Amino acid sequence: MLKRLFFAHLLLLCFCTVNAQFKPLKIGYTNVEYLIQLMPDLKIVEKDYATYRLQLENKLKEQLTAYENKVKDYQSKIATMNETTKKQKEEELLKEQQELLKAENQMEEELVKKNQELMQPLYEKLDKVIKEVAKENDYTYIFNTDAGSGTSPILLYGPEEFNITELVKKKLGIIK
Repeated sequence: MLKRLFFAHLLLLCFCTVNAQFKPLKIGYTNVEYLIQLMPDLKIVEKDYATYRLQLENKLKEQLTAYENKVKDYQSKIATMNETTKKQKEEELLKEQQELLKAENQMEEELVKKNQELMQPLYEKLDKVIKEVAKENDYTYIFNTDAGSGTSPILLYGPEEFNITELVKKKLGIIK
């Protein structure tokens, strides 16, 4: 009897110790893209991006204008050119046209890269704040309800009490 009582007490002690070591699972969720759209810093990013885009577009327009002027010059002198000169000018124009297309593709790539570069600090800031909110409120996991454009959301349902969006907005200083 004493042995049974001892083992029961030992088992209860082990159960209490194990139970004390594991904190309950608490899962929260938010929508990262929604929060990014609310961040005041986004206006600065959008302005910087628009300025950069305008610079690249102006540079491309200059190249296009120069090309168009060469085409007009070629068209105005075509009647007086011999076949060799005509062929040489056409090859030069074709080469410039290809370079113009290449510059346009390069501009698009640079715009994507610039957008990522400008947005990265916002995502890092938001990530830091979400982690802080999670720690402060004892969340074990935080899910993003939006998996991106054209995809299914990661979280299909969650009780509103686990939506941390308002906590994150408050920590970011967003009042809306």
